[in-house]
Amino acid sequence: MTRRGLLLDGGMGRELERIGAPFRQPEWSALALMEAPEFVTQAHAGYIEAGADVITTNSYAVVPFHIGEERFAADGKRLAALAGRLAREAADAAKDRKVLVAGSLPPVFGSYQPDLFNPELAGAYLDVLVGGMAPFVDVWLAETQSSLAEARAAHAAIASTGLPFWISFTLRDDVSPAEMGEPQLRSGETVVAAAELAASLGASAMLFNCSMPEVMTAAIDAASKTFARLGVDPQIGVYANAFPSQQDDEEANAVVTEIRDDLNPVAYDQWAQQWAKAGASIIGGCCGIGTEHIHTLGKHRTW
Repeated sequence: MTRRGLLLDGGMGRELERIGAPFRQPEWSALALMEAPEFVTQAHAGYIEAGADVITTNSYAVVPFHIGEERFAADGKRLAALAGRLAREAADAAKDRKVLVAGSLPPVFGSYQPDLFNPELAGAYLDVLVGGMAPFVDVWLAETQSSLAEARAAHAAIASTGLPFWISFTLRDDVSPAEMGEPQLRSGETVVAAAELAASLGASAMLFNCSMPEVMTAAIDAASKTFARLGVDPQIGVYANAFPSQQDDEEANAVVTEIRDDLNPVAYDQWAQQWAKAGASIIGGCCGIGTEHIHTLGKHRTW
């Protein structure tokens, strides 16, 4: 892959809800995949039209946490393959430019729940996702990783595929960066430790996602300094959410969380310019950041 600045897509779940797809908890974005996959295709196409260079498979909720153990065991691989195929078809339909497909590997025990991580089960769940999506993706994106253990498990699951590995961590955003001192993952582990892990795993990119924009710049700085110290140069990326501060799992997984009304496309673009200046070269959006945001980022991109 040629190293270049990349514009990611935005959040899938809220975009599906916006365009009228079936949408509820606990299935979240997997519901459209199961009941109305044409909406998934529409959402991918909308992000490509908005200018995204990378679209992410709609596989984030294809885990037992969201669809249940029985359904995952019976249908998980098929749903993962469908998510991969829909993204691949949408990307290949963009005839004017190359669009990459990132295979989403979520935290398989739920967002923001590092304490629930089970290494004995994680590998089996991730193997289902990887097996389904591998024929369709250009890069693996382990996203919303709350701990180093989650990240290690994701890397182990994709190691034999030979595809590039991007790893994206979600950050504590319950206190300000000044109060926190050193930026931290949801687990309390430091961004420095996460960057050291990303380097040791040979990740092509390290990103930060599904946290408030206010905590991202400090994390970029910590990662950049760590990579410089280690003599490595993976790309750094950001795709923040539009949620209020969240540190535990309750709202992230149990209800449809409210969206901040101060993160309109112009306001979000101002954050993106700050991230680019700090060293981010992969920028997009997570929950609540939609096609209008991505379109605005594309018009003003400086990375």
